[in-house]
Amino acid sequence: MPAVKTFKRGIALPTRKEATEGSPVECAPVPKQVVIPVNQHFGAPNRALVNVGDAVKRGQKIADAVTPGPMTVPVHASITGIVKKIEPHLQSNNSEGMCVVIEAKPGVVKDDVLFMPPLDAFTCTREEALNRIREAGMVGLGGAGFPSHIKLSPPAGKKIDIIIADGAECEPYLTTDEAVITEKPHLLIAGLIIVMRITGVNRAIIGMEDNKAGLIPLLEREIRLAKHSGEINIGLCKTRYPQGGEKMLITALTGREVPSGALPMDAGCIVQNVGSLVGIAEAFTEGKPLIDRDLTVSGGACKTPKNIRAPIGTMLTELPPEFMAIDENAIRKILFGGPMMGTAVSSLSVPIQKNTSGIILMTAAETNMDPESPCIRCGRCIRNCPCRLSPAIMNENLSASDFDGAIKAGLLDCIECGSCTYMCPARIKLVQRFRIGKQRVRSLLQKK
Repeated sequence: MPAVKTFKRGIALPTRKEATEGSPVECAPVPKQVVIPVNQHFGAPNRALVNVGDAVKRGQKIADAVTPGPMTVPVHASITGIVKKIEPHLQSNNSEGMCVVIEAKPGVVKDDVLFMPPLDAFTCTREEALNRIREAGMVGLGGAGFPSHIKLSPPAGKKIDIIIADGAECEPYLTTDEAVITEKPHLLIAGLIIVMRITGVNRAIIGMEDNKAGLIPLLEREIRLAKHSGEINIGLCKTRYPQGGEKMLITALTGREVPSGALPMDAGCIVQNVGSLVGIAEAFTEGKPLIDRDLTVSGGACKTPKNIRAPIGTMLTELPPEFMAIDENAIRKILFGGPMMGTAVSSLSVPIQKNTSGIILMTAAETNMDPESPCIRCGRCIRNCPCRLSPAIMNENLSASDFDGAIKAGLLDCIECGSCTYMCPARIKLVQRFRIGKQRVRSLLQKK
């Protein structure tokens, strides 16, 4: 077994993964309708390519940029049916965005799809491979939604020598990455080898927390069976939050640090979520675009916690109670994502998106509703910040609208992990303030 590594600082959290740990991924019934956001990526906006009344097939492209550019990825129909509406709808970022509403066609056969033809990743050109990843609508499934084809084509001056498959899954409650590794280790390794071929990198590390050490023999077997010329190792990390963050995982596995204001490529690394790698493999072997999402549905108000695979655009309200039973009277908070970095939403009628790693239905006992009190200058936020920033000073500067001071204290290097908020005895919502602060700083910079 490899030595267990970690990064400095961070926090030890109760994992709360027991309800779904070791559970397989269950395929959700096809919903009667899906609400698919037109924009689900970090980059230039898309527009709908279909009209109300159009018949669409599962896998068909329904949205793309007006002029497809490097920072765009298309969106595809996740079910076969009829376009009923194209209208704004509440999304997981708590804003309304344009969505394509598709009503399922009754009696659809399994093969009624419109996938791309399979493509051999080892005989096609690098440009064809990157275009396939873009046309499949692949984005990072860890949460940010950054276009995968951009991440895999760094500028000429950036020397990449390590690919890291991120399977740490450090957020409490979430176990979908573990389930995907267990179910599709061959596709994970296949996707990793494809990425190595595209980038020309000969070394890769699969990073996992030590609570997933039982998966090592499974992965080692697939690595042995795979045909590749590079070096693929497994890196075991301490179960510590936020071990799954790109910067933390790079430091733990390689000893390198991403410089302030820089990206993983500046440390010679590219980090891809394990689910993203599986999706990349499916885009080549099956021609399947990113139309399904594996996620964990859990929390005290969920009577049937499980890992599910659902068409993108599915809302929990569309799933039958025998598959997904929810105690709506017990819900006090609905989170899209994990409890540390997820976003609280006001309704269950929010569609699953490409970057939805989980939906947590929390009861009053799981949610801290204490009011904020003044900062007591204890320094816990500083001692536990994994990026070695000064959250208390950042907050003080933002409260005084001193944006230059907040930037000097590290505002733009904050990864919004929530460790400071979790540790704060005054219950100050630090990470929420930093998110708003960064938005205001970016707005001011754009005006300049």
